[in-house]
Amino acid sequence: MGVFLLSSPAFLVFFTFFTFCLLVDPVFGITRHYKFDVKLHNVTRLCHTRSIVSVNGQFPGPRIVAREGDQLLVEVVNHVPNNVSIHWHGIRQLRSGWADGPEYVTQCPIQTGQSYVYNFTIIGQRGTLFWHAHISWLRATLYGPIIILPKRGVPYPFAKPYKEVPIVFGEWFNADPEAVISQALQTGGGPNVSDAYTINGLPGPLYNCSAKDTFKLKVKPGKSYLLRLVNAALNDELFFSIANHTLTVVDVDAVYVKPFETETFLITPGQTTNVILKTKPSYPNATFFMTARPYVTGQGTFDNSTVAGILEYESPPNSLHSSIMLPLFKPILPALNDTSFATKFGSKLRSLASAQYPANVPQKVDKHFFFTVGLGTSPCQHNQTYQGPNGTKFAASVNNVSFAMPNTALLQAHFFGQSNGVYIPDFPSTAMTPFNYTGSPPNNTMVSNGTKVLVLPFNTSVELVMQDTSILGAESHPLHLHGFNFFIVGQGFGNFDPNKDPAKFNLIDPVERNTVGVPSGGWVAIRFLADNPGVWFMHCHLEVHTSWGLKMAWIVLDGELPTQKLLPPPTDLPKC
Repeated sequence: MGVFLLSSPAFLVFFTFFTFCLLVDPVFGITRHYKFDVKLHNVTRLCHTRSIVSVNGQFPGPRIVAREGDQLLVEVVNHVPNNVSIHWHGIRQLRSGWADGPEYVTQCPIQTGQSYVYNFTIIGQRGTLFWHAHISWLRATLYGPIIILPKRGVPYPFAKPYKEVPIVFGEWFNADPEAVISQALQTGGGPNVSDAYTINGLPGPLYNCSAKDTFKLKVKPGKSYLLRLVNAALNDELFFSIANHTLTVVDVDAVYVKPFETETFLITPGQTTNVILKTKPSYPNATFFMTARPYVTGQGTFDNSTVAGILEYESPPNSLHSSIMLPLFKPILPALNDTSFATKFGSKLRSLASAQYPANVPQKVDKHFFFTVGLGTSPCQHNQTYQGPNGTKFAASVNNVSFAMPNTALLQAHFFGQSNGVYIPDFPSTAMTPFNYTGSPPNNTMVSNGTKVLVLPFNTSVELVMQDTSILGAESHPLHLHGFNFFIVGQGFGNFDPNKDPAKFNLIDPVERNTVGVPSGGWVAIRFLADNPGVWFMHCHLEVHTSWGLKMAWIVLDGELPTQKLLPPPTDLPKC
C-alpha cells in the first residue's frame, strides 16, 4: 500500500505541490542569487569622462529585489586594482555578521582577482535599503538600492501604489574620489568637494552640459506612486521637494511610520525614505522640477549646488500637448542652514506602533552610555606643517577617541579569540573630560587614537546619548549603527541634562531607524536591544568624518542558546 501511494499520480501531484510551496513558502521565503562583477568603465558627466569603479557596468549599480524572509546570496568578484568590500546598509544581519561588509571590521577586503559570496537572510524588514562599498571612498560610484517587498500575500499598511520608483541621490566628482581623500589625508586639510549631486546617477539641467543627463519621472494623472528614496551621497544631507506636489511619508529605513504629509523632507547620507506621490487628477498642462540641495551646518566648504529631475505627466491621447513647450514649475527648498525645518521634520516621524508592526522600545535600560561626537585635530609629525587648523591635521572622534583601523578584521579576531594586538576592549562609556560641549570649545582640541571597542553581553538593553560638540564648530552628524535598528527616544539642543531630559523621552511610538542625525549643537538619545552577536561598526555617514576617525565598534557576545550565537565564518571569507 505504501509503495502504491508513493508511485500514484495523486501523490506525485501532491508532492510536487508541496515542494513548490516549500520553495515559495510565505514564511521562510526563497533563495535569490545575484552576481556583482566589480569592474572599471568610462562614464561621462558634466562633459567630463573618467573611469569609475562600478558593478556590472552600471552606474548607479543594479537594484536588488527581495521579499521579507528571503535568503540572498550575492557573489562579488573583484576585477579592479582596488580592494573592495560591500555593505548591505540597514540589513540586520542576524547572526550573519560575516556578511555585513565593512573592511577590517567584519571582513578583510576582497582583493584583486578574488571573490566572496555574501550570504544573509532578510528578517523582519520591509521597505527600502541600499548597498554600497565600505572601503575608503569607493561608495561614490559603488551603490544601488535594495527593494524589500512584504511577504507574499501581506499587503502594505497603505493603499497599494500604481507604480514604485527608486530615486537614489549621489555625488559626482570629476576627479577620482580616491585621489581626493588620499590628498586630504596627506595634507591634513579638508577634501575637495563634489562637482554635482545626482538623481539616479544624473546631475540634471541646472548643471553645465547636463540637460541630456536628466532623470525624468513620467506619471499618469490620478495615480499614486511609491517613491523609494535613498541618500547615497558621500558627504551631504539633502532637502528634497517636487514642485506643486505633496508627498506622504510612509516608511523610513525599512520601517513603517505613521503617515504624514509634507512638501519637503530631509534625508541624511545613509537614510532611506518611502513616500507616496499622488498625481493631479487631470493633465496639468505643466512640468515640475524635483530638486535636492544640501542642508549644511558645518564651517567647512561644501558643494553648494542643486540637482534637478523633471516630473512629466503623460499627455492625453490625440492631444497636441506633447509638441508644446509647457511651463516648468520649481519648488522652494529651505535655506541651506535651516535647522528649524530639520528639527520639525524629524519630530513628525513616529513608528506605526500597531499590533502587526509594534514598536518594541526597551522600557528598562541595562547600560547607559554617553558619547561626544565631533571634530578635532591631530598633531604634526616630523616637523611637518599640515593644512588643518593652526597647521595641524583635521581629525574626528567619539569620546575623543579617533578610531584607528586595524590590519586584521575585528570580527575574525573576536571569533577566534585573537584580539591581542588587534583591538582593546576599553572604549570609554562616557566623555573622559566633561566640558561645556556646545559652548566655547576647550583650548586643547587634540584627539587620542586607538582601536578600542565596547563589549556588551547578549540581550543587553542599551540607552545611548550622542552629544554634538562645538570643537571646530557645531555640526550635524548622521550616525549609522550596523547590525541593529534603534529607537530615537529623544533629542534636543544644548547639552544633554541627565536629570531633566529623560522625562521627555518618547517610549511609546518613537521612530525606528538605523541612521540618525545628531543635531548641530545638540544631542540625540537612542535605545536598542543588543540581540545580535558579532562585531558592529558605528560611524558618521559623512564619509569625510569617517575618514578622519569618527567611528567605533561594539562587540556583542554570544548568548547561551545555539540560536543566540554567531555562526562560524564561511570558507571563502577573504584573507588579509
